[in-house]
Amino acid sequence: MHWSDRIAEKIIKRNPDKEEYVCAAGISPSGSIHIGNFRDIATSLFVVKALERKGKKAKLLFSWDEYDRVRKIPVNVAKVRNDMEKYIGAPYADVPNPFDTEEKTYAEYFEKEFEAAIKRFGIKMDYRYQAQMNKSGKYKDYVIEALKKRGEIFDILDSFRTQDAREGEREAYYPVAIYCPECGRDTTKITELSQDYTKAKYVCVCGHEGEHDFTKDFNCKLAWKIDWPMRWKYEQVDFEPGGKDHASPGGSYDTSKVISRKIFDYEAPLFEGYEFIGIKGVAGKMSGSTGLNLTPETLLNIYQPEVILWLYAKAEPNKAFDFCFDDGILRQYFEFDKQYNSFLDGTADDYIRDIMNNCLMFDEKIKTVPMSHLVQLGSIVDFNVEMLETVFEKIGTPYKYEDFKERLGLAKYWLENCSPENVNRLCPVRNWPVYEGLDEKERDAVKMLHTYLSGNEYTLDELNKELYEIPKRIYGYEAENLKALQGTFFKNVYRLLLNKEKGPRLYLFLYAIEKDKFLSLLDFSTPKTEEEEKALTAPAQEPVEEEPAVEYGEPDEVAPIGEEIDIEEFRKIDLRVCKVLKCAEIRKSHSCYKLTLFDGLKERVIVSSIKQYYKPEQLIGKKIIVVANLQPTRFVGVKSEGMLLAGTNNACGCQVVIVDDIVPEGTRIC
Repeated sequence: MHWSDRIAEKIIKRNPDKEEYVCAAGISPSGSIHIGNFRDIATSLFVVKALERKGKKAKLLFSWDEYDRVRKIPVNVAKVRNDMEKYIGAPYADVPNPFDTEEKTYAEYFEKEFEAAIKRFGIKMDYRYQAQMNKSGKYKDYVIEALKKRGEIFDILDSFRTQDAREGEREAYYPVAIYCPECGRDTTKITELSQDYTKAKYVCVCGHEGEHDFTKDFNCKLAWKIDWPMRWKYEQVDFEPGGKDHASPGGSYDTSKVISRKIFDYEAPLFEGYEFIGIKGVAGKMSGSTGLNLTPETLLNIYQPEVILWLYAKAEPNKAFDFCFDDGILRQYFEFDKQYNSFLDGTADDYIRDIMNNCLMFDEKIKTVPMSHLVQLGSIVDFNVEMLETVFEKIGTPYKYEDFKERLGLAKYWLENCSPENVNRLCPVRNWPVYEGLDEKERDAVKMLHTYLSGNEYTLDELNKELYEIPKRIYGYEAENLKALQGTFFKNVYRLLLNKEKGPRLYLFLYAIEKDKFLSLLDFSTPKTEEEEKALTAPAQEPVEEEPAVEYGEPDEVAPIGEEIDIEEFRKIDLRVCKVLKCAEIRKSHSCYKLTLFDGLKERVIVSSIKQYYKPEQLIGKKIIVVANLQPTRFVGVKSEGMLLAGTNNACGCQVVIVDDIVPEGTRIC
């Protein structure tokens, strides 16, 4: 059962006869809304859809908390206008728009920005604009009720504090802030409250003094932990998620839950705390106020909206996951396509079906043209649509523009803006420096390839086989290091054609691209031309220091299946899911990490030679599979208690087998 269905069942059980269930979300328009905030909406959206799957009526209520006070100015706003600090303490809805756009207020600018992105997801929400709600007096009775019970509210808040209250603090406490009509800020202090709790006298740090009538003056707002439960009661909310800071013991939800019941006589809605979202290689909480504006709109430059929702849907709310700006995005698209296609053909299990039902917002079918093909082949033909259609036709996947038009722009944007090092461009002339660095046999291999490509008609499979055969003919079929020699051959061809050591699958590339585009780059039978001489003598650019990249090539030949074993032999191998707690380098080891794991029972240490392929932060927090009953042994001075599972291939290097975070530590793989 999907997590959203579990929540939906609890909601129905609490109030089985309710006509319409309300799932809420809310964000303060303090700046551009980042993808961490978007989880608030996604979580409630999926619960709404789960309720609807169960035949219930439900709505997604979204609250713009625009009547909150400005606390600080985001970096991108401060760069546009340097006097925004004076508005700290004023409500977002009353602050002028700092940008040269048609929106009148600060709040409206960021609200419209986000709402435009929401439309692209196909998400329908019932919006509440809290400045309008407060200023229209809709909450006045609740404000007066809170003032009547201010002593009780103080006692509730105080019960969650670790420090004792100061003398007189309870008597001086008021659960509402008045926005000063002179300076517009909440820098006021109530000095006197009438016996019927409807009027108050106040002073402001700006020097203004006045009287506030809570029955007709609505430039005031309840404090957050009172405002939140008040709105639960007003909107009859059944479910609302929140970040893990709100979900922590003694946090906002625990406090507001008590206030909701004791002050407003309303049982708090079901609550689900959610983890923050990461970017591949970046950990921790993201905030729009820091200038790191990773908004849904930003993500939509590289992700289809369904893929974004799918990432949220397949992860339990309390589990973190990453959006990938590196080539991890290609693996995410591959996994999405696999699950989506199984959903369409009816082979998906119930859990996958629920994920897909949650994230598919439109009737149109998604064309699952491999994103990896669009990236690799698209850059070769400079994303020319007609040429790309021809390439797909030649490799046996006759996709047309209508099939890949939605993903083509995403692939191009990702490649050029996030992964420019993977852009593939044919060399303009023959790469003589590379050729002259080859030994005689390596040159013979290049010549043999050129001859084969020049004079033969071949199928894709025949070409693939020939690429592996050429090194065998050159070095002998019994050569000891044949696999390495084949890898070197592939690298040499990449270097001659693309001036880099890896690229698209070589057999696909050579088969798809017209011969006249690249064949001359493999023919060194004629002397250097004047153009090539000029290219060789062109001034060198300043070297750019880069981290050494792992080099991949063509897939290894598939090895034969090993000797059969019976089930009892297999059961002797204890494969366990373990969580990586720490990942540390080992002194004097160039290839190994020391991994500290939790196996469900205890911590254990293993040593693994994966340093070339991973950074520590890419492993910490991940769940992996370990041979738990392998006899301990020492590597580079460290006792290793097991061995992790990984796939090793020339095409991908060493890739650790990562387990979905939903699988508990200690689970046995069988």
